[in-house]
Amino acid sequence: MADSISSNPPAELDAALRVDVRVLGDLLGEILRQQASPHVYETVERIREQGKALREPQEGNREPALEELYKIVEALPTEIAGEVVRAFSLFLTLANIAEQRHKVRERRTAEMNAARSSRAVEPRLDSCSDSIAKMIDAGIDPARVHQVASSQNVEFVLTAHPTQVVRRTLLQRYNRMADSLRDGDRKDLTPFEQNAVRSQLRREISTVWHTDELHRSRPTPTDEVRGGLAVLEQSLWHAVPRFLRRLDAALLAHTGRGLPIDACPIRFGSWMGGDRDGNPNVNANVTREAVFLCRWTATKLLHGEVDALCQELSMDTANDALRERARTKREPYRALLRRERSLLEDALKRIEEDLETLQSGSAVPPTGHAAIHSTESLLEALLLTRSSLEETGQRAVAEGRLLDLIRRLHCFGAHMVRLDIRQEASRHTDVLDEVTRYLELGAYSDWGEEERQRFLIAELGSKRPLIPQDMPASHGVQEVLDTFRALAALPRDSLGAYVISMARQPSDVLAVELLQKEAQIREPLRVVPLFETISDLRASRQVMTDLLDLPWYRARVGSEIEVMIGYSDSSKDGGRLAAAWELYQAQERLVDLCRSREMHLTLFHGRGGSIGRGGGPTHIAILSQPAGSIDGNLRVTEQGEMIQWKFGTPDIAVRSLELYSTATLEATLIPPAAPSPAHRARMDALASRALSAYREVTSDSRFVPYFRVATPGIELGSLQIGSRPARRKPGEGLSSLRAIPWIFAWTQTRLLLPAWLGIETALQEAVADGKLAELREMAASWPFFQSTLSLLELALAKADERIAARYDALLTPADLSDVGEGLRTRLERMRAVLLELLDQEELLESDPTIQRSLQLRRAYLDPINLIQAELLRRQRNADDAQLQDALLATVNGIAAGLKNTG
Repeated sequence: MADSISSNPPAELDAALRVDVRVLGDLLGEILRQQASPHVYETVERIREQGKALREPQEGNREPALEELYKIVEALPTEIAGEVVRAFSLFLTLANIAEQRHKVRERRTAEMNAARSSRAVEPRLDSCSDSIAKMIDAGIDPARVHQVASSQNVEFVLTAHPTQVVRRTLLQRYNRMADSLRDGDRKDLTPFEQNAVRSQLRREISTVWHTDELHRSRPTPTDEVRGGLAVLEQSLWHAVPRFLRRLDAALLAHTGRGLPIDACPIRFGSWMGGDRDGNPNVNANVTREAVFLCRWTATKLLHGEVDALCQELSMDTANDALRERARTKREPYRALLRRERSLLEDALKRIEEDLETLQSGSAVPPTGHAAIHSTESLLEALLLTRSSLEETGQRAVAEGRLLDLIRRLHCFGAHMVRLDIRQEASRHTDVLDEVTRYLELGAYSDWGEEERQRFLIAELGSKRPLIPQDMPASHGVQEVLDTFRALAALPRDSLGAYVISMARQPSDVLAVELLQKEAQIREPLRVVPLFETISDLRASRQVMTDLLDLPWYRARVGSEIEVMIGYSDSSKDGGRLAAAWELYQAQERLVDLCRSREMHLTLFHGRGGSIGRGGGPTHIAILSQPAGSIDGNLRVTEQGEMIQWKFGTPDIAVRSLELYSTATLEATLIPPAAPSPAHRARMDALASRALSAYREVTSDSRFVPYFRVATPGIELGSLQIGSRPARRKPGEGLSSLRAIPWIFAWTQTRLLLPAWLGIETALQEAVADGKLAELREMAASWPFFQSTLSLLELALAKADERIAARYDALLTPADLSDVGEGLRTRLERMRAVLLELLDQEELLESDPTIQRSLQLRRAYLDPINLIQAELLRRQRNADDAQLQDALLATVNGIAAGLKNTG
């Protein structure tokens, strides 16, 4: 089954990768022949042959192959269709595993070659060592490099994803396959050992083939919490100390000083169990359970590490301070650490009791006090152990497992991740409206902004409570109040920020501050407004200015503020180009505001995995941000399948942590120059025209009806994928749709409309107006524009209007067919004008490896799309469970083929 990828391979595909793909494909083919029905295997082979013909360079060979595929797919029984899709989907997943493994292999090979070579090696600008060397070569004082690298704070906020489709049990199998591929790389394997590796791969692939890939019930928010914790436990727990060792070695080599032992340049947050925006399934008890599960995981992992240290540190030689603390001369390290291990065991039991109480549905939920376990005692014991080992000539021991645990403790603490709370601004307005009406103070929702601010500031300064304990409340209001009361009782180190979605005015922030006061939260959470539509981004500076002009608020935040900017809703609201430019300018304005107030700004980036949601290659995305927007600090969401793609195995996670850290360091120390007035003016014009063109299309009365019939958007809402509904609130318009499922649906049909719509008109008109040379100069000299075009090029390489046309042919009524034709024409125009701007004959000419990878995937991906379109047609005529299963299998397959959902 692998021959379509491994036959006549291009030079860019390394031989080792080709071997891995061939082995995995051959094993899958064996399993299909032996374990699938003969009809399934025969159909897979027939479809695969036609899929290969679609990739032929001769145009005349493609249409007959496409027509033959249509006939095969139309005749497929539903039960066979599902199995065929699973076969293609599994191959694409296996190819992804091989590619991920190859990235690690490439890095190791490059490092070994550099170490062996006496010649200057071309720098890899995204490794710790090369990035730090680049800073110093650019004239940055090594002491400054050391200071910034040691004090920077990159925080990954893991979020659940309403379109995450892969079961956790399968992700674990995929990780084991990656481990087997790594084992197979060893050069000293005997024939017996080589066969053992192959047998292990065969077992894993066979197990996956016979494992139900579908969620049979919609995941609960707690299921999503457990999924996030699985990645933290199985991958990031191991990756963090490995990454910090790389950073430490690079700093020592280039600045003469290693990473301070208490430095924590990487942290983790989470929205899983805390994000209740539009998700009624996340309530106060879910948030409590999320916190307890995180603390239980951290405590369990710490207990395991301390237990391992007890086994390792058998020495008697110790300094006086440690002997005095241990109160024994024999094996004093073990004696000291056994006490800490016992404290961790007690903490585990208390957390488990809290979880049992909560999960039993007790009328009185646990307060969370039992879950509070301080790591201060453990840290003190570990530092004392390290000091003793160093003083007694045992530094080599001190630099091993002990150092890794100290660094883990600084990163993960007893909380594992800090949980953010996210809620929509209108929910807080509802609370205050009910309160003011009950107290006969008027209707808060009817007040103007100035009146709201006066009321909120007065209440924030008052010593008496505002909300009566016995006030009757509607269900929605009571849930908001219960959430704040839960936050007051939970361990503070488990909590991060309170994010307000759809924040539009200062009172939205002050309202949350007041509700924290009313709940008697002793250490209030920092309140972070999220600006996410085009109009909100434009107003963000004024909103923050008005807030900072309030003496109460300025005293509350001191010299630090945090603002979140949203990529998903801004793109859905105004299109990718307008959103990207508004996000860029909003950051510039916020940076300027904070500098004028002598404040430090942390920007929290709500990026997704898809290009339409601000996703894309990490390094270039960070380096294309405006100067000053990344000043040693970066907070960014990581969502759904991208968590697995970036952090799913320790090897890949180390690489991802390195990419983010080095890009943040470079953006801080060598920020990009501001765009010239001419470039800024041209970008203003492009964004304005792209916005109007985007809205011309999406505001058409027939556009949303077309979206609903031509894409699987409606069906995706009924699939058991994520815990959050696909819509914020009832309605038929574009505004009622969540941005993520919106992009997901267009991704599935291969039109990828959110990534490009409107841009084609803006660029085409600019070129027609004689601005081609100017656009090319912008692409060559301005990282932001260069990044924008690179991401656009990648999206267009994944798009396919022929596939999109098939969805229309099968699903769209005649009175809407011209809408689809118009969109596909726009896509063709988009591709043509981008190629002209880039001066290329075909997309991804400058990155032949990715180009070839995408081309080769089409033999497996295109048939899945065609089968999905046919299944959607059948589903809309006769709903049944078998169709649902086959349809969800296509969702998995397309996500695997494109490497993202939405």
